[in-house]
Amino acid sequence: MIGSIVFIVLGFIILIKGANWLVVGAAALAQKHKVSELAIGLTIVAFGTSMPEFVVNSFAAYDGYCDIAFGNIIGSNNFNLYIILGTTGLISPLVVQTSTVWKEIPYSLLAALLLLMLANNCFLPSAPLLSRFDGLVFLVFFGGFLWYVVRQVKHLNLPKRDDAERLSNLHIGLAIIGGLLSLIIGGKLVEMNAVKIAQTLGVSQKVIGLTIVAMGTSLPELATSIVAASRKKDDLAVGNIIGSNIFNIFFILGVSSLIRPLTYNAKFDRDLVVLIIGTLLLIITMFTGKKKRLDRWEAAILLMLYIGYIILMIYGEF
Repeated sequence: MIGSIVFIVLGFIILIKGANWLVVGAAALAQKHKVSELAIGLTIVAFGTSMPEFVVNSFAAYDGYCDIAFGNIIGSNNFNLYIILGTTGLISPLVVQTSTVWKEIPYSLLAALLLLMLANNCFLPSAPLLSRFDGLVFLVFFGGFLWYVVRQVKHLNLPKRDDAERLSNLHIGLAIIGGLLSLIIGGKLVEMNAVKIAQTLGVSQKVIGLTIVAMGTSLPELATSIVAASRKKDDLAVGNIIGSNIFNIFFILGVSSLIRPLTYNAKFDRDLVVLIIGTLLLIITMFTGKKKRLDRWEAAILLMLYIGYIILMIYGEF
């Protein structure tokens, strides 16, 4: 038990370090091509900080641990929405662009709703399952999201930054490769030892996925958004979270279900509803108080709601 905890902590450390290297390398590469902060937040940074979820899910899907695969993604998205946006909103009220209010946040809501419908096979009389066809549907929606961001990039180009010029192409390449290798090693450590902890404690893989694994793989998003908020980079902070939530469902679950069709535990419906409610609340906060801004009191509400959700989930487990 103690050994598993040590290895899962070590896995998270490797994941975070790997994600950091990947983000630094990928962001520097993007900056050399004069890409805007919002576009970087929605794509490069969101993808980089979502790599821990991607690696853990890939291993979990391959090994048939479906509850960990779903728990990791749904739990990470809830953690991103309630804890990370709540924490960054307390540090500094987050002002967002009009496109984020009307396009990116609603797209993340669409992702959660589509997951709820497809995983429960609302359109087919069969057992709850995320099939390979469902995975392809998710990837089509993910492609639509990338197409939208590419169009945004064309209108939001910014001048090249000095920090990008300090990194050579060799350093950028080493950062990206080193980040990917670290993510693979860390992801396997987390997946293997999370299963061992669940078996030792007699706790379901669902709860382990929703809590320990989800929170651990979301640490890169937490660190990135806190730093961005403290530096008044609101677009990067919000874009990172919304982009990560879209990536997690459409890309990561899409790829995971292609690796192996994922049997869906209907108990996850409650957690998906929590995600849908949280996303709707985020949209509402854009029109209360100062428009297009997440105020501190609204951020505090998100944090309190998540704490209540976790308490009810653990209470229900035991």
